[in-house]
Amino acid sequence: MDRDEELLRGRVYGQDHDDPHRGPRPGRVYVELTGGPLDGLLLDVTDRTQEERAEGAALETELGRFGADGRSLYDPRPGDPGRYDWSGDAP
Repeated sequence: MDRDEELLRGRVYGQDHDDPHRGPRPGRVYVELTGGPLDGLLLDVTDRTQEERAEGAALETELGRFGADGRSLYDPRPGDPGRYDWSGDAP
């Protein structure tokens, strides 16, 4: 299975787990979250500029160190624009 096929099987961050269409949608651009509490989820970056993508993401999650009020921090992986690596949690 190639990487594109793997992405199409993933679950997207922020979509409800009960949503029957919770996977990636055609025409959208995703990065894979690696490590940390959101490992394996896809993040839709379609509407982000290149500068915003380079900044990474602070994503709300109950699964991190700070519980319901926390965020997990993900930074772009150098040399691999299709992945963001977990760099820690923040309140």
